[in-house]
Amino acid sequence: MIKRRTVALVAATGLSLGSAVIGNSAGAARSAVPPFVSGPSVTHKQTHVSVASLPTPTALKPFRGTGFSGEGVWRPSGRLVAGRAAVYTTSLRLPGTSGIAAGVAWMDTKLLRATLYSGSLSPGGTSWKYTAPISPSASRTLVAAFNGGFLMKDTMGGYFSEGRLVAPLRVGGASLVIYRNGFATVGQWGRDVGMTSNVVAVRQNLTLLVEKGRPVPGLNPADTAVWGSALGEVVNTWRSGLGVTRSGALVYVVGQMNIVDLAEILVRAGAVRAMTLDMNPYWTVFATYSPRSSNGLATAANGRDLLATMVQPPGRFFETWENRDFVTMSVK
Repeated sequence: MIKRRTVALVAATGLSLGSAVIGNSAGAARSAVPPFVSGPSVTHKQTHVSVASLPTPTALKPFRGTGFSGEGVWRPSGRLVAGRAAVYTTSLRLPGTSGIAAGVAWMDTKLLRATLYSGSLSPGGTSWKYTAPISPSASRTLVAAFNGGFLMKDTMGGYFSEGRLVAPLRVGGASLVIYRNGFATVGQWGRDVGMTSNVVAVRQNLTLLVEKGRPVPGLNPADTAVWGSALGEVVNTWRSGLGVTRSGALVYVVGQMNIVDLAEILVRAGAVRAMTLDMNPYWTVFATYSPRSSNGLATAANGRDLLATMVQPPGRFFETWENRDFVTMSVK
C-alpha cells in the first residue's frame, strides 16, 4: 500500500457534493481577492494598452558554480499581452552533481487569467464547460497551459470548479485557488486561502511542499511513494510543482528529479509557498503558444514545450482524448 502524507480530514462546510452553492469553510481563512524549452521572444503587431504588470523577474543563480550558457536567464515565451511578455522561461541544472536541467516558468498574474479545465477521468464527471479540447475562441487568448494534479484517489484533497464540488476540500491541503477575476495563487486551505464568493476553482494536491520560502521538513530524496507514486519506483522521475512568489507571480517547475530537488528549485525560482502537481512522464507538460498575430489561434503548431525532452507535446490540450484536468493561462 502506498503511504501518503496526512492532512486533516475536515471538509469545507457550506458546500455539498454536486452543489453549486458557495459558502465559507469551517475554520477557513477568509481571503480577500487580490486586486486585480525557453524560446526566443515573438514580436506581434498589436495595439499597446496601458496595463499593470509585475516586475520582470531577475536571473536565477545556478546551484553549482558558473552556469551553462543561458542557465537561469529568463527569456520571454508565448503570446504577448498588450505588448508585454507575460511568461518567462529558463532552465536550471539540478542541485548536486547531476547535469540534468529542470524547466522553470514564471507567469505574470496581473496580465494572465487562470482557468481550471476538468477531465472525465480527473476529476471525473461530464458536462464541464471547461474541458479538453480547448475551443477555438479560448485559443485566441491562450498564452500557456500546464498539467493539473494527481487522480482524485491519490490527492488527499478536494476539487471544486464551476460550482461543483467533486470531492470535499480538506483543511490543511495544498491548494491552487482561482478567483473570479482570473487571479490564481497557491496556499494551505484554511490558513492562507479559504472559500469566498469570489472563488471559482480550487484544485488540491497533498500538502504544501514549500512554506515560508523553504522546503518543508522531512523530505526524503529517495522517496517514491509519500509524495506520489513513481512509475517503476524511479526516484528521478518526471515531477512538476507550482508555487507563488512574494510578488504574486506563479512559478512552475518540471523535470526528471527527486522530491527534494523539486522543492529546492521552486524555492530558487522565488516560491514562498508551493505544491506538487502531477508526476511521471505521461502526465507532466507545460507549453506556451506564439501565434503570428495578437489574437491568432494557439495551436499545436505554434506551441513550445518548456523542455525539449518532455514526452507530452503542446498539442495535448487540443485533443478530444485528453481526460485529465489542466490549467490555462490566457490574456486578461
